[in-house]
Amino acid sequence: MIIYGTAILAVCHLLGVYLGNALGIALGVQANVGGVAIAMILLILSKELLAKRGHLPQVTQFGVLYWSGMYIPIVVAMSAGQNVVAAMSGGMLGLVVSVASLIGTVLVIRWLNKSSGDYESYEWAVEPTEKTA
Repeated sequence: MIIYGTAILAVCHLLGVYLGNALGIALGVQANVGGVAIAMILLILSKELLAKRGHLPQVTQFGVLYWSGMYIPIVVAMSAGQNVVAAMSGGMLGLVVSVASLIGTVLVIRWLNKSSGDYESYEWAVEPTEKTA
């Protein structure tokens, strides 16, 4: 069910926040260091591992994919807002570096899309079929 995708996301998010806080404490910083990124990595790894072992039905995979698609843009928007504030307080150099990194990101994404082939050819892990007598 799609709701299981939400449950997997919630577990990965909680683990990511915990590990990000632990990493922040280990580094001596009073902040969550990479908790959201850790959560996304855990989400991707858990989805792939469960799908490979046949424990994740295709409908649940769609749920995980849906929440991954919603989660990433929200996190990017949140971090972009913080980066804009930091860039504007850094003066002209911060603004130039921000624009250069934006252009570089666009070029790298275009190159990755061209070199990776057809995105629509992704094959979902096959769900085991039950045999009836």
